[in-house]
Amino acid sequence: EMVHVAKEMERQGFEIPLLIGGATTSKVHTAVKIEPQYHGATIYVVDASRAVGVAENLLSAERKQAYIADIKTDYNTIREKRASNQKVKKTATLTQARENRWTTHWADYQPTKPRVLEHNNPQMLDDYFTVEHKNGGIILQANDYPLADLMERIDWTPFFRSWELAGFYPAILEDEVVGEEATKLFKDAQTMLTQLVDEQWLTARAVLGLFPANSQGDDIVLYQDETRDKITMTLHHLRQQMARNKQQANYCLSDFIAPEDSGKADWLGAFAVTTGIGIAEHIAAFKAQYDDYQVILLEALADRLAEALAERMHEKMRKVFWAYAEDEQLDNQAIIKEKYHGIRPAPGYPACPDHTEKAKLWSLLEPDTRIDLHLTESFAMLPAAAVSGWYFSHPNARYFGTGKIQKDQVEDYAKRKGWSLDEAEKWLMPVLAYDS
Repeated sequence: EMVHVAKEMERQGFEIPLLIGGATTSKVHTAVKIEPQYHGATIYVVDASRAVGVAENLLSAERKQAYIADIKTDYNTIREKRASNQKVKKTATLTQARENRWTTHWADYQPTKPRVLEHNNPQMLDDYFTVEHKNGGIILQANDYPLADLMERIDWTPFFRSWELAGFYPAILEDEVVGEEATKLFKDAQTMLTQLVDEQWLTARAVLGLFPANSQGDDIVLYQDETRDKITMTLHHLRQQMARNKQQANYCLSDFIAPEDSGKADWLGAFAVTTGIGIAEHIAAFKAQYDDYQVILLEALADRLAEALAERMHEKMRKVFWAYAEDEQLDNQAIIKEKYHGIRPAPGYPACPDHTEKAKLWSLLEPDTRIDLHLTESFAMLPAAAVSGWYFSHPNARYFGTGKIQKDQVEDYAKRKGWSLDEAEKWLMPVLAYDS
């Protein structure tokens, strides 16, 4: 999407600077993919706290030209260095990759039927959840999940990284280089976290779903009901195309769902959660006081709480609602290290890089009307403190990245999606192995 915006700015003759930021990009990505598309100043900003300094340089009559020239030189150096280090990677055709798919003895595997379908009782729902049969499956909804229950689930390491403090929590608090600064930041975070929980600054909401499913090649199909007579939705996925030499499989997420011809009744889960409800009021108050530090601190904590809520909902899904791992006994560190069975990949991330598939998740779960969580036209979530994705229960399901994909797969994907090749290349640009 960022590359597309840069191209559009060039096409329409823009002259204004283009600032790039966010978790899904980097300085290298900006230099290699985005900056070459636009003749104007294109600048990667590490985080919001740095934007003021960048803007000051761009507005300064004395510093502007030299500042832009230095950045362009730096980005050119990055591109040249990256090009010199690039090795020609062997790839597989789509046919070869599919022949090397991951598979198992499906006849020996019995997918777990979600327990919530058979034991719909208040104790299972923890008094926080309502349940509804809809869209061929079952939907669970929590409109005010207790924030206090999420505090112990917070993974603090990404919090420090968002402030450019390298290290792992809790060891980072004793680090010789950043320990003092990290300790001060952590103290401030704990103070605000306690206050926002006690005073209920934010509301945690979640909507989860479980749907009858099977795989059809690289796609996953969902059914109208448990009879599985009628397909109501097809979820499209991409397959790795790196040459494996039979040493590893070429993974696709559909591999972890029982094939339609296996005779096995499998299931797919879905989720969307947010801890951003209510944040706007407090952000506005801090901005009115020109307190950027508190703004960034609150946004970072809301993000961490959203991830903690996603983690907690996944745990409940594994142990209670779906109950395919009901005997799981993991502490928070083991959960952070993903020692559990199953995965929860998110559309737009390495295993399923097509952001547009998020629209199908929204169609299934209706987060916009159920929990006030919305999608923008570019499929970003609002409020931003949010997480969404799919639940896979197979014990051998694993996280992976598709890596770069070839044109034969893009053409095949476009056909399956009902897209033109240009539209497919637009949305899949970050993973294309060729110049479109």
